[in-house]
Amino acid sequence: MGFQSLTTESINPNTVDIDNMTTLEMVSIINKEDRKVTEAIEKILPEITQAVDAVYEAIIEGGRVFLVGAGTSGRLGVLEAAELPPTYGIEPNLFQALIAGGEQAIFKSIESAEDNEDLGKKDLQIKGLHNSDIVIGIAASGRTPYVIGALQYAKQEKAKTIALTCNENSRIGSMADIKIEIVSGPEVISGSTRMKSGTAQKLVLNMITTSSMIKLGKVYQNLMIDLNISNAKLKKRAINILKTVTNTDEATANKALVASNFSVKKAIVMLKKQVDADVASKLLEKAEGYVRKAIQLDIQSLEK
Repeated sequence: MGFQSLTTESINPNTVDIDNMTTLEMVSIINKEDRKVTEAIEKILPEITQAVDAVYEAIIEGGRVFLVGAGTSGRLGVLEAAELPPTYGIEPNLFQALIAGGEQAIFKSIESAEDNEDLGKKDLQIKGLHNSDIVIGIAASGRTPYVIGALQYAKQEKAKTIALTCNENSRIGSMADIKIEIVSGPEVISGSTRMKSGTAQKLVLNMITTSSMIKLGKVYQNLMIDLNISNAKLKKRAINILKTVTNTDEATANKALVASNFSVKKAIVMLKKQVDADVASKLLEKAEGYVRKAIQLDIQSLEK
């Protein structure tokens, strides 16, 4: 597929006069175009489901998840990987982002770095890619050399691969085990893929990471229960979670949180089952870390 024939590079007929619009007209047309993103994502939910299950299975088997991209796509991967550990209490190396040009490219555009296929391969080699790992290649165009190189190396090492792009029949889609191609039409400003394409990629990454965390037992009801309590705000959030889930007062919630060594999961089980931290730990262990299952267990089952 030629560069000019890419959907993300084509001219949007709805915005050819945007430079002659009022401010309200500008923001209205941008808003109207943005709505197309969620409509496009709805059409590929089965593919996103496959990606979630693949990520979950890779983690269960001891693998890591690599988010590989350049420019906006790479920065979205960096954002996703950075926010997961404090939110869900996972190890920082479980989700790792690789961006063409390295860390400096997060803050300053290094466009030439994305043209090097070998660099994508080398960055994964440095990470010691294993066949239990999974690589998510992120590229709005679907043809970024850095991402192609990373996916080629991942295939060589027999690691699972996912392509996340905003063009149909993409190069990276043809290479990956699972392809997610979000086609929401041309950008408001032609070729400015930080707009609809960036929004689309962010939404899908949110779906993949959040759903995999839920499947891993990091959520009870719709609450974060494995958050890393590293500041006053997060401690307050943890106490509020305990109050909401167990219908208790702040003092009782705080006492349980301290007794659980600041494990919201454990504190929930303690309060729900009226047991101490040691018994709560054993219930969670038997339930493989899933709070809902731990609460449903009979305490007598621990003796079996």
